[in-house]
Amino acid sequence: MTGTTPAQADGRRRPRAAVAMRPDTATALLNAPSLAALSQVCDLAPLPVLDDFTTDRARAVLADTELLVTGWGCPPLDAAVLASAPRLRAVVHTAGTVRGHITDACWERGIEVSSAAAANALPVAEYTVAMILLSGKRALERAHAYRSERRRDDSLTTSPTLGNYCRTVGILSASLIGRRVIELLRPYDLRVLLHDPYVSDAQAAELGVEAVGLGELFGRSDLVSVHTPLLPATRGLVSRELLMSMRPDGVLLNTSRGAVVDQDALVDVLRTNRIRAVLDVTDPDTLPAGHPLWECENALITPHLAGSQGNEWQRLVDLAVGETERWAAGDGFAHPVRRERLAFLA
Repeated sequence: MTGTTPAQADGRRRPRAAVAMRPDTATALLNAPSLAALSQVCDLAPLPVLDDFTTDRARAVLADTELLVTGWGCPPLDAAVLASAPRLRAVVHTAGTVRGHITDACWERGIEVSSAAAANALPVAEYTVAMILLSGKRALERAHAYRSERRRDDSLTTSPTLGNYCRTVGILSASLIGRRVIELLRPYDLRVLLHDPYVSDAQAAELGVEAVGLGELFGRSDLVSVHTPLLPATRGLVSRELLMSMRPDGVLLNTSRGAVVDQDALVDVLRTNRIRAVLDVTDPDTLPAGHPLWECENALITPHLAGSQGNEWQRLVDLAVGETERWAAGDGFAHPVRRERLAFLA
């Protein structure tokens, strides 16, 4: 490798770049068209990807690297690694959180960081909206009953609590995903409440929702959707008291992190059949075979499938390509991660 930076045919510079993530992550994300698209906007180091920064090959690649395209399984970019990467100035992450690999040394170097969190937020928001609407119709429970009894229920005698007209949905935290859910809910005849201590009443009004306190969110909502990042201050935030305050037949929907909810309390409340739950995340993420949540028939547990999967990986790569192109052109990132915002991010 030389110290010069290649240029594209139109004269724009193509930064020297490398990919750092687990090999299985790279297999899922980086098909031939994706690699070709990346190679159009940067001078990409040959594969295999870097998953260990201590090898001789990794040090040789890092010596010339200006931009790293990272993904799940990227090792931490600590001071020792950065010493091997004197030209590194930017990191484009093809997933959400950067906590696992962006260290204080990166911020002290002034490295610019981008994340695909916004792209990954969309499928989670889509899953959330789907579950909100399906739970309002009690679709999964009624489908189970239909299969068991082989006869339809009488639509004229269904409960007045069934349906999605003027139902109240509570959003816990105006995170990227929470805001996207609010946006996707606008076409529906739903009342939307929001609890987020960092969002003012005026800002909530701009989002088209009503700002309320935490207790009021749980007390007034037919369904509460959790979008709070797991931080020391939010562990167990959804407490026994809040769960007990939910309306009869209320629904707790969690696509954030399992530990945001007091899971033992949730099991106890579910066993009373007062509320229902839709859980795409638990604590731990894969529950032991004998965990009592499995026995709660009023809990729908899905295997952490709300985030990007299958063809949705392409959206993350497309964002990374766009961010790399912007950075190379001197336009900065459209989706930057700021050090001062890390305390509020997942």
